[in-house]
Amino acid sequence: MPLSYKARRRWSLVLLLVWLPIYIVVAVTILNRIERPPIWLEVVIYVVLGIGWALPFKFVFKGVGQADPKDRGDDKH
Repeated sequence: MPLSYKARRRWSLVLLLVWLPIYIVVAVTILNRIERPPIWLEVVIYVVLGIGWALPFKFVFKGVGQADPKDRGDDKH
């Protein structure tokens, strides 16, 4: 069952405000515990981690920045 627009908006906020900070702390902690790799490899690791956190949640973020699809301009002003 696909998520409604409101549910996707709520979940996107939870992901950005709760999951992302936790993910950042865990990723940095793990990387600090290993010996520092060469700078080019460290940049690659951070880029992959920076993009990789959102890929599993792509369906949640899709279309969230747009207007609610159920509101098709039926405003009566």
